Amino acid sequence: MNHSLIPVIAIDGPSASGKGTVAALVAQRLGFHYLDSGSLYRLTALAASRAGVALDDEPQVAALAAGLPARFEAGRIRLAGGQGKDEDVTDAIRSEASSAGASKVAALPVVRAALLERQHAYRQAPGLVAEGRDMGSVVFPDARLKVFLTASAEARAERRYKQLMEKGMSANITSLLQDLQERDARDAARSVAPLQKCVDAELLETTQLSVEQAVQAVLGWYRQRLR
Repeated sequence: MNHSLIPVIAIDGPSASGKGTVAALVAQRLGFHYLDSGSLYRLTALAASRAGVALDDEPQVAALAAGLPARFEAGRIRLAGGQGKDEDVTDAIRSEASSAGASKVAALPVVRAALLERQHAYRQAPGLVAEGRDMGSVVFPDARLKVFLTASAEARAERRYKQLMEKGMSANITSLLQDLQERDARDAARSVAPLQKCVDAELLETTQLSVEQAVQAVLGWYRQRLR
């Protein structure tokens, strides 16, 4: 099947806006494949850290990204380690350190280029819901639906705090809010794939919405495009 005919829903938005949760549920409801592009950048940052590669060493980080020794199995992510052993890093890449590292390596043009084909490979029938910074502008510019999902920094910090506490991880809501505000500024200012709404994307403000309400909004827009 011609890949360009496979429908894509591209969802973007700032860190901790809930786009991952919404995208995964939309994919589940539609029976589509799901791409969390952020996990690829988190994995790249983690792999670089463990290999002793500085996150601003663009050639070395890009080389790691191109041959990222990772496998996705049954909702878990495994990273190849020493002596041929794989390690489950599903939770490790969700740490604040990996999140901050992902934001740094994602600003490197050569790294983004190295991960482009890996992301294209996720476009398989019957369809794909892809979430991440440049899904609608660069990776899948022909996406049938583009959504920019956002929420206030305070609401996002509170959501992230609850997520971390539920996982038994320590968190400080004041520092989380500061980190998010700094990340927003860094993501918006960078020259490659900056944080911004595509002109043809639907804006979904979720500060006052439940997850289900957000999911229904995306599904509603998608069904409109099928008419």
